[in-house]
Amino acid sequence: MLDIKIYFERYCRKYDLDIALSWEMPEGYETAFGSFDPTCHTLFLNKSPLQSAPEQEALFYLYHELRHALQYLCPERFDQQIQTSRFYVILYNGVCYKLVVDAWKMCVLSGDTEYFKAAYLSLPYERDANDYAYQTVRKLRGDTAELRELVSAWTPAAPLPPEELERLFCLIDTSIR
Repeated sequence: MLDIKIYFERYCRKYDLDIALSWEMPEGYETAFGSFDPTCHTLFLNKSPLQSAPEQEALFYLYHELRHALQYLCPERFDQQIQTSRFYVILYNGVCYKLVVDAWKMCVLSGDTEYFKAAYLSLPYERDANDYAYQTVRKLRGDTAELRELVSAWTPAAPLPPEELERLFCLIDTSIR
């Protein structure tokens, strides 16, 4: 059985992150594998699916969320696209959030599920977290077909161009409550 907490603590020490680990997913994220919320400095992991997942998969989601913690708490380590995009969350159903100061503001946009899925997968901070998780787990556990398939599932077939993401960010900005 994989002890995720050991990897979590090792990463936090390496990057001097002061964050909490919770196995209780926040409301609205019950089906997600994990999430990092910078408003409470907490990394949430969904224990049930991660316990039954292969080690490479559990590690992938852990390192993906740890990368998000670093993106939010040490933005100077990342390029401008990641720094800008990390304030936006786009869900497949058109529910969107923007981090404003220390609170998430929500809006609901109308549109096609495939478009919102492509937008989510195209977000620079998501692509970076997926690439980082893949590279890290590959070094720890080897480059397997299962790991390549996992990262492929989180890679957009046709990424939205930066201009389209910028347009979407502007739409979110004008729609948030």
